[in-house]
Amino acid sequence: MRAVSIETGVTKHAEGSCLIKMGDTHVLCTATLEDRVPPFIKGTGLGWVTAEYGMLPRSTTSRMRREAAMGKQGGRTVEIQRLIGRALRAGVDRSALGERQITIDCDVIQADGGTRCASITGGWVALRIAVNKLMKTGAVVSDPLVDPVAAVSCGIYAGQPVLDLDYPEDSDAGVDGNFIMTGSKRLIEVQMSAEGSVFSRTQMDQLLDLAEKGVGELVEIQKAAANA
Repeated sequence: MRAVSIETGVTKHAEGSCLIKMGDTHVLCTATLEDRVPPFIKGTGLGWVTAEYGMLPRSTTSRMRREAAMGKQGGRTVEIQRLIGRALRAGVDRSALGERQITIDCDVIQADGGTRCASITGGWVALRIAVNKLMKTGAVVSDPLVDPVAAVSCGIYAGQPVLDLDYPEDSDAGVDGNFIMTGSKRLIEVQMSAEGSVFSRTQMDQLLDLAEKGVGELVEIQKAAANA
């Protein structure tokens, strides 16, 4: 796996924040606490965790127009932020969270492959920090975060299974996948597809094994960062 670092407390105002670096992919993740929930769960006593995702104009080799300037979000952005939200919710006891919402904002500062995986992994740390503050004040009695959530990409590159693809590997991979898991190695979501060559069940199992290894390492880094 590429070198991974997570620096916490990088913004002044957010209830939780971190800057995650997975190789040359850098993502700023912040958590915002609000004493409200979406209308469809109001009155249920359940909390909600949601996410927004965006790439800064010069996060890639050429400047992208801001989506706000274009008047709408692109399909890729919507898909990724929904993925981040439902991935993080899988590790949350929403009844223990109480009727409040936590929004995780993931802003890609620099992209070199695996931005959605970095966003999920860093997003959990921002979420953990925000929930720690809720527990410290007594607003939440029992810990609503039941299991860490992390994500890593894997693929078949030059005929070999590869963990945590950077952009050159990702763009030329014959098979590309994103694996989202809990700290207890239970699967939340797998996005896997052939990109020019098919793959066998054996190769899929190899990638799952790599993903388990990668997520295990990421969870240890998450815990160290959130408890620093």
